[in-house]
Amino acid sequence: MRFYLDFEKPVADLDGKIHELKSITEPDGDMDITEEIRKLEAKSKSTLETLYQKLTPWHKTQVARHPDRPHFGDYAKGLFTDFVPLAGDRYYAEDHAMPSGFARFDGEAVAVIGQEKGSDTQSRLKHNFGMARPEGYRKAVRIMELANRYEIPVITLVDTAGAYPGVGAEERGQAEAIARSTEMCLNLEVPLVTVIIGEGGSGGAIAIASANRVFMLEHSIYSVISPEGSASILWRDAAKAEEAATAMKITAQDLKELGIIDGIIEEPMGGAHRNPAETIKRTGDAVRKALGELSGMDGPALKKARRDKFLAIGRNLS
Repeated sequence: MRFYLDFEKPVADLDGKIHELKSITEPDGDMDITEEIRKLEAKSKSTLETLYQKLTPWHKTQVARHPDRPHFGDYAKGLFTDFVPLAGDRYYAEDHAMPSGFARFDGEAVAVIGQEKGSDTQSRLKHNFGMARPEGYRKAVRIMELANRYEIPVITLVDTAGAYPGVGAEERGQAEAIARSTEMCLNLEVPLVTVIIGEGGSGGAIAIASANRVFMLEHSIYSVISPEGSASILWRDAAKAEEAATAMKITAQDLKELGIIDGIIEEPMGGAHRNPAETIKRTGDAVRKALGELSGMDGPALKKARRDKFLAIGRNLS
């Protein structure tokens, strides 16, 4: 059964009526409701299109967090072959919030680093809702070091509310691990391409997203803090998250205009969760194009271009 967001209630009501009509059975076959169903389906589609053409930043935040939105595991299956996950940071433990390893993309070797939220209660607990601990970022550094050594491009898929803020994570050096991962991204001499597939939250995202090319799905978000966190700090009221989301410029459209990201990947009408296969295909097309553009650059040029890109963001915003 499809999960509907609050602002999608008009569509939910229409789809409910369609479901009811489709469940009606008449033994004698005298009642023909095909035309009525067709009209309702057309109205549902039209209503959905109208809603998604005028999404607010808060609506986009809700879409980015939709539980049925495709996660890292879906992209790993849809985009890559021969994916071999590597476990552990060689310091403390394995972090299931940051699945990483090596695979083939269009037959070529790539390193893949992602963040997995999970799709049900059990998997969400296993993956800690996509919030990585220090060992996750140290594992990411290990993967990037291997990729750099063997001249293998790196692809990262970001989907996290932020790095895990627990006491244990802080005791094990969360801030240092995030800084080291960000530093490793900037020092790579191989192509690095990032896609924000859902939420891009704070340092937990930038630690694997300091890339040559950064893309966002149309209804994803990318911010230094969650709208709820921002509202709690500014107004001491998390209920003002909708107001914070608007002020923070967290949407793909805002960030493209500000020059923070390089491109927007269009989602199917109604969001990625309504057609995951098409979303994954479009993501693959964007990554493929970016890797093609970067393939002609040597190591030092890739590193310099990446560093210059992020320095320019600060200059342009000042």
